Amino acid sequence: MTRTRDRRILTAIMAAALSLPAACGRESGGSRPGADQAKPDAPSTAPADQPVNPDAKALEGFLQRVNEYVALHQKLEGTLPKLSKEATPVDIDRHQRGLGRLIQDARRGAKPGDIFTAESQAVIKRLLTRVFGGADGAALKASIMDENPGIPKINVNDRYPDTVPVSTIPPQVLQGLPRLPEEMEFRFVGDDLILMDAHAHLIADFIPHALP
Repeated sequence: MTRTRDRRILTAIMAAALSLPAACGRESGGSRPGADQAKPDAPSTAPADQPVNPDAKALEGFLQRVNEYVALHQKLEGTLPKLSKEATPVDIDRHQRGLGRLIQDARRGAKPGDIFTAESQAVIKRLLTRVFGGADGAALKASIMDENPGIPKINVNDRYPDTVPVSTIPPQVLQGLPRLPEEMEFRFVGDDLILMDAHAHLIADFIPHALP
């Protein structure tokens, strides 16, 4: 009897001891082994960098340089007396020439290619080739060359000659070229494409032999 009772007591003690770790784990908020370990980083799903379109990059750079020119234009124009609504043609011409002189002084060292870099020239020439290569190409070119005698020598930062008519550029051609701020215009002089400051009547830059 004594041995049987002792065996029962020993069995009860062992059962109680085995139940202690599980009970402690529940009371202390424990978890399964390894549950509190950091999970490995998920593989990155970010797309690889897209390749840069060189033509788009060249035109973006061109427009950035145009905007830099326009910023200078606006700064200098702001120093001049504003034209009133009753301004006469003489007043407008005086304002235009005054602005032109200020810009010429500020861009005294300007040279071809400052705005139309070699890269942007190549892209714009390709755009024009595409436009004039269409079915209406010959008619478009004829309309541009009408009353477009050209200028013997174009110089950056020069005033557009008062005696030379300003050529008309058909909408189809303008749609194929980068959109400019309202101060600037594309114009053809002979077969050269000029970037003209419309307010100051200045040649900001030009592309020689741009007309295909």
